Amino acid sequence: MKKNTLGTLIWLRLMRFAHQSNQLSNEYLKSFDLTAAQFDVLMQISVYEPITQSELAEKVTVTEGGISRMLARLEKEDYIVRKQQWKTKYIHLTDKGKLALERATSHQIAFQSSFFEEVLTKEEMKTLYQLITKVHKHSRKKELPKR
Repeated sequence: MKKNTLGTLIWLRLMRFAHQSNQLSNEYLKSFDLTAAQFDVLMQISVYEPITQSELAEKVTVTEGGISRMLARLEKEDYIVRKQQWKTKYIHLTDKGKLALERATSHQIAFQSSFFEEVLTKEEMKTLYQLITKVHKHSRKKELPKR
């Protein structure tokens, strides 16, 4: 991979940043008895509840199998409850889940925002947001190349 394109270098840098950010978030969220993935799942449930397991799996960075195991853990810890409505199970936060999310959210947002606010100007952050949004929208329409 001697001739990296600028696009490749950007992708690699984004991947490394996302990985490092997740590692740091996992360490940071330990004091709230949560992982970054659990925080993401609880946040998505709070925004979209009631939500089905398959809808939730589409919104988070956890596989279908992984989401099943995570929900079982969150249910065992009384952060969520699954309620059957006819043929569909919907996921809701319990009071304990709402409290855990409430305790962690402002701290996690401040922690993650600091990655950008400590090194970028407001104008640079706006530009970065616009560019990442543009690339993200394009990626959602992208089809896999034929082999």
